Amino acid sequence: MAERSSLVRLQEEYDVEVEWKGFELNPETPRGGVSLDRLFPGRGEMMRAHAEQFGRSFGVSLKVPARMSNTRRVLALTEWAKDQGRFQAFHGAAMEAYWQRGEDLEDPDVLARLAEEAGLSGEGARGAMDAPEYQARVDTLRDEGQRDSVRGIPTFFIGNTRVVGCQPYEVLVQAVQQAGAGRRR
Repeated sequence: MAERSSLVRLQEEYDVEVEWKGFELNPETPRGGVSLDRLFPGRGEMMRAHAEQFGRSFGVSLKVPARMSNTRRVLALTEWAKDQGRFQAFHGAAMEAYWQRGEDLEDPDVLARLAEEAGLSGEGARGAMDAPEYQARVDTLRDEGQRDSVRGIPTFFIGNTRVVGCQPYEVLVQAVQQAGAGRRR
């Protein structure tokens, strides 16, 4: 994914630390999701086509789902993967599954398989996705995002600058330079 590779590149080139936080932007989305056409009458397909074109402009082939999914389980599993030291592997697997293959990140079987692909226990993932501990973390992160007025993903907080949405690498570089980050040697 363009977002992930840009962040890895940014960390390699600049003295920055990246902390990923999963914000549940639409907590009212029911399990099973909501079609984009229902959310945006008459514009759902146009929005999907625009997002796919936008991805191509970054050299990424996206398969934008026709439904907005409920993200609680995958966000809970991401928190669990952090605890297991497998965040990057799980996050990358989930992003690729959703955006490039159009897989359903609400499906427990899909999530367990992605956990296994990331070197985690599939059975452990099945227990963690609805575990109160990880669901509470999703709630805490959502509250933090609301407090910080996060309205889009990704949102990058870099010094006093906020960068929202998938942006060209140069925009992130400019923000880290303005924040005073030096180049790694």
